[in-house]
Amino acid sequence: MKNQGRKRIFLYKLARTRRYIKKHFSQRAIVLTLSVIIGMLGALAAIIIKNLVHFTTRALSSAFPVESVNYLYLIFPPIGILLTLIFVKRVVRDNIGHGVSIVLKSIFKSDGKLRFHNVYSSMVSSAITVGFGGSVGLEAPMVLTGSAIGSNLARFFHLKPKQTTLLLACGSTAAMAAIFKAPIAAIVFTFEVLMLDLTGSAILPLLISAVTGTVMSMFFLGRNVMFSIGGAQSFFISNIPFYILLGLLTGLLSAYFLRLSRWVERQMRRIRKTYVRAIIGGLLLSALIYLFPVFYGEGYESINALLHGNYSTLFSNSILWAPTSRRLFFFSGILGIILLKVFATSLTTSAGGVGGVFAPTLFIGAFSGFFVAGVSNNLLGAHLPYINFILAGMAGVMTGVMQAPLTAIFLIAELSGGYTLLIPLMVTAACSYISVFPFEKYSVYTRPLAEKGNLKTHNKNKFALRKLQWENFIDTNVKTVPAHSTLRTYVDVIANSKRNLFVVVNDQNVFQGLLVMDDHRDVIFNQELYDLVRVEDLMIEPEDFIYDDDTGAVVLEKFKKTGNFNMPIISHDRHYLGFLSRAKFLTKYQAFVAEESDD
Repeated sequence: MKNQGRKRIFLYKLARTRRYIKKHFSQRAIVLTLSVIIGMLGALAAIIIKNLVHFTTRALSSAFPVESVNYLYLIFPPIGILLTLIFVKRVVRDNIGHGVSIVLKSIFKSDGKLRFHNVYSSMVSSAITVGFGGSVGLEAPMVLTGSAIGSNLARFFHLKPKQTTLLLACGSTAAMAAIFKAPIAAIVFTFEVLMLDLTGSAILPLLISAVTGTVMSMFFLGRNVMFSIGGAQSFFISNIPFYILLGLLTGLLSAYFLRLSRWVERQMRRIRKTYVRAIIGGLLLSALIYLFPVFYGEGYESINALLHGNYSTLFSNSILWAPTSRRLFFFSGILGIILLKVFATSLTTSAGGVGGVFAPTLFIGAFSGFFVAGVSNNLLGAHLPYINFILAGMAGVMTGVMQAPLTAIFLIAELSGGYTLLIPLMVTAACSYISVFPFEKYSVYTRPLAEKGNLKTHNKNKFALRKLQWENFIDTNVKTVPAHSTLRTYVDVIANSKRNLFVVVNDQNVFQGLLVMDDHRDVIFNQELYDLVRVEDLMIEPEDFIYDDDTGAVVLEKFKKTGNFNMPIISHDRHYLGFLSRAKFLTKYQAFVAEESDD
């Protein structure tokens, strides 16, 4: 009882504080203040999740000797996937698999509202998955965590949907900035991937969150960025053809990544039993790790090994190490790593693990850049700088898989400590985008949403038509007339109505036709016909209908085609639901566009 009383007092004081703040401060001031708090909390979440993974990995490595990596370590990924699955199914009881897609869906479907469990659920589940060797990244779960922090703080202060979405974006920006210590790339990610509108009111809160997240990360984790990069060479114009080749290759690899990952997920879904799927996926992942130990975990250590020229560590503890002493076998092994990494990542997520594709894209890109530079140097006698091509390859695959060239360019530029490689990054990213677009029009995050019409775009008109919930203003006041009625019944209905339009339905409320009073003036005043003329003789069939599952774009097109001011709404089995007014539809549509455009 005492605990319940304390809880009530705490909630009362919290509500009173909220009312005081909302009364004495403007929404602008609240948003700016919260952007600082969200920046701190988003960075703190990123720091916690990184340390959780580090703690898990260290605990496992200290419990078993490194020499046993090919044996005892093979049981860790299935165990991690099973533990993650149990946590998600028994504790969370919600879908948290694709973090960025969940954020995008919340922006479209629920005005940026995310559930409270997203603050911690993706952190815990992804830490288990990656800590036990799952071949995925932590960035998408961190973005979801940061976004949930911003969303729930906005909901606590009862902010408007636009401010809620903005603070959600502040959370994702803070998390991204803290992970990579790359504030500019984090802001670009918000505009390019999360589709936030580039407005003056959005820039300042995002800047504050990005800077706060970066400073917090530097304070707790030091100034060192994720990749220790040194020796990057200046750009030479003579190398442009090789960067173009790398861009085209990474674009094709991105299409391969997107299509193969969907294929693996479809095949895994055929296994109906969840825990059986987890075990099979985990064992297949372990088999891949047995061949290529670099698939264990996020893979950033392998990227750093490439950047520092420690190529011998790439196949350590692998049965493939013996033949890699020869160049042909070595580069064949590198190609195998590039092509099979997609399987490792897809198996991890489709089996029940939680993680993102951010790290895998950087991993595949780094090895692709190394492969192009290595083959060109050894077979063509070129003198390409490995580090430059490793970094450019990372930008290329990230561009293709995420359809986010600007994010890729600025992220790699910030990670490399400057903008020396800006032109090679731009060339590679542009060529990657060009080569992937004919095969894949949507990114790994947006395709599932676009297929369901749940994707926000920077085109406010298209977004408004997708977002507009026209079913909320259906007119149900149009009176109905039974199909078997006579003119007398029809006249009685007219006498009790202020409308000149009526709907004919049968006993099961199935739509039969329309009655327009102006078309029947010659008979409705002739009392001799009241019991002779039947309604079914007077009704007309409309040239088109609005179906209850039509999108806003379809509704607008039907109004344009017919020129009608009102249209009947029916289900696909012709059950009558109501009428939709073109004037009301266009008014709501224009109001929505105006609200979205308001700065």
